[in-house]
Order: sequence, then C-alpha cells, then structure tokens
Amino acid sequence: MAVNIAIDGPAGAGKSTIAKAVARELEFIYVDTGAMYRAMALYLIRQGITPQEKEKMEEACDKAEISIIYENGAQQVILNQENVTPYLRQEEVGNMASVSSANPKIREKLVELQRILASKENVVMDGRDIGTCVLPHAEVKVYLTASARTRALRRCKELEEKGISCVLEEIEADIKERDYRDMTREISPLKQAEDAVLVDSSCLTIDEVKDTIIELYRKSQEEIGV
Repeated sequence: MAVNIAIDGPAGAGKSTIAKAVARELEFIYVDTGAMYRAMALYLIRQGITPQEKEKMEEACDKAEISIIYENGAQQVILNQENVTPYLRQEEVGNMASVSSANPKIREKLVELQRILASKENVVMDGRDIGTCVLPHAEVKVYLTASARTRALRRCKELEEKGISCVLEEIEADIKERDYRDMTREISPLKQAEDAVLVDSSCLTIDEVKDTIIELYRKSQEEIGV
C-alpha cells in the first residue's frame, strides 16, 4: 500500500526544500503541487488572462495539460508538451497561482491528477491544502511555517544571490498579503489539519526539519506494525 506524507504551510516556509529532502532520504516520489498550480498560472498568463477574469480561467484550463516527469532524478513540469520548469518561480506566476488556485474548476482538474499519483506511489506532497483536502488520509501530516520576517529574509537572500535587488519591507508585506489571501479564500483555504504536527522552521536548519519529519514517518510505521 502506498504511503503518503503531506506537508502544508504558507509561502516561503521552505516546504519544497524540505519535501524534496525527505523524499530523497526515504526514496519516495516528490510531488510539487505548487509547481503544477504555477504551470497552470503560467498558461493563463500566456493567454493574456488576468486574475480577475474567472470565467476565462475556467474556459482556458481545459486546454492546459500538465504532467510531472523525472529526468536524471530531477522533477520537470510539462505544460502542453513544453518543459516550463525554468519559468515557474517568477513573482508574477506565483501571484497568479495564488489567485487561480482558488478556482474550483482548476483545482478539480489538478487534484484528481495528484490523488491518482498518490494512490499508486509512496509520495511526499507539499502545498496549501494537502492534508486537509488532497490527501486527507495521509499517514503523516505536517504544517510547516515560519515568521513572515524570516520568510521575507529568505526570499531577499534568494533574490540577491541572483543579482536582483529587493526591499525587505516590500517582500514581507507581499508575503503577509499572500498569507491572508490563501487563508481566507473560499475554496480549500490554507489551514492546519487537525491531525497535522506543527513545525516552525524559523530557528531550525533544513536538516533539523527534515529529521523531524522522518522521525514522524518512522513513528507512524511503528504504530501500524511495519
């Protein structure tokens, strides 16, 4: 039977980094749901659709085919037969994804694909509503968070390493705005599942967070006698 690990949390909490590390150590498949939603967002942007045009989003999403493949151990996101992985971390794409992911039709299409994969393979999946909606029966659920200032500092460091100037206060304000939008959206809002373990990464290293989650996985296996 496939084992599922769900990691939820706000933007910038380090979900993707941690999920990849956990999957690598356990030899599970890492499913970056955020990348799938970002691929859909990229598609909508390329179609000239704005965040306010809900009906156009619904009409367009039927023509977007999104899949995940692995090449040399690295995840690649395919949008309509094009590898769009390099474009998914743009700020514009992230902001559109936060809005478009609340659209019921878009969510329905992507959630179905995610559930099918999780039913067949041992997976580590991260996002905003994995433990609450996508994989409610996951063996391990974690709500990974960090303070808004910590997340803003991390984001600024990433941008500066790429030679991009930034203003910490503006990044922090944007993060708080996205948090509010994600937590108050009508469909599948960001929240901690009742049976999820809260992990605050503000003062922890990547290895410390990874080891915490792997220990939770091992305990869950011991409880079922594996």
